Amino acid sequence: MNVMLTVLLAVQMLSAVVMIGLILVQHGKGADMGAAFGSGGAGSLFGASGSSNFLSRTTAVLATVFFVSTLALAYFNSARPEPSAGGSVLENAALVAPASAPVAPAASASGAAQIPSK
Repeated sequence: MNVMLTVLLAVQMLSAVVMIGLILVQHGKGADMGAAFGSGGAGSLFGASGSSNFLSRTTAVLATVFFVSTLALAYFNSARPEPSAGGSVLENAALVAPASAPVAPAASASGAAQIPSK
């Protein structure tokens, strides 16, 4: 089960990073007007209009992979048994704290007790 969660998390992270890169590479709506009047674009790798179709379709596929992996991670995480029933995340974190964590000193070492008197 842990291997599957790790693979799903890796797929989600990879699809998010690649999707961010593809979105940053794409041209906005205003760039199409300049290409219509011949300001470049025809000499690009995909042709005058081929890059928008390829990049937008690839972005849509990656977005679908991202959403599916997110839903799968949420489903498999909810299927795992919880350490305690109910309560907030902070209350559950206090119950699961590691034993090697340093314990805070008692109230005698508070900020007011450490101020020297004149």
